[in-house]
Amino acid sequence: MARELLILRHAKSDWDRPNLADFARPLAKRGRRDAPRVGAWLYREGLVPDVIISSPAERARTTTLHICKRLDYKKKNVVWDAAVYEASVTELLGVLAHCPATAATVLLVGHNPGLEELIRYLADGDVDEPADGKLLPTAATARLEMPDNWQQLDSGCAVLLSVTRPKHLPN
Repeated sequence: MARELLILRHAKSDWDRPNLADFARPLAKRGRRDAPRVGAWLYREGLVPDVIISSPAERARTTTLHICKRLDYKKKNVVWDAAVYEASVTELLGVLAHCPATAATVLLVGHNPGLEELIRYLADGDVDEPADGKLLPTAATARLEMPDNWQQLDSGCAVLLSVTRPKHLPN
């Protein structure tokens, strides 16, 4: 069975309230615009996940809820995993290892630098680095072809198929 991992960095967050804890930071206006567009694009492309795993941090949670609405994915089925917040590659691999064997397409919503490091690990550096140095800017989605077993994700086991940025999506 062909498997895919969709890695989505949360949409643009609001930095206007410096006293707010990082975990509680909400989406900025641009983030509230981009997240539904990404969800609509995933739907149009037929990239409807079997499983959605998200960081419970406010900006990731809100991004995920916008995505769910566009995909007609029941928000009660989202796996809210605190391990995704500020996660290392090892922690993210642990999260993915809990995916059901039947899940052909998984959407992981989280944060940098962990998500970019995960992409580089899975593709073993076979990544075209963008000129701006941001492999996964806010609300960007990486699409990876994955091996058959979510528990055995070694370095270089995946093929990076694409990275889609929200600025390249139709309005």
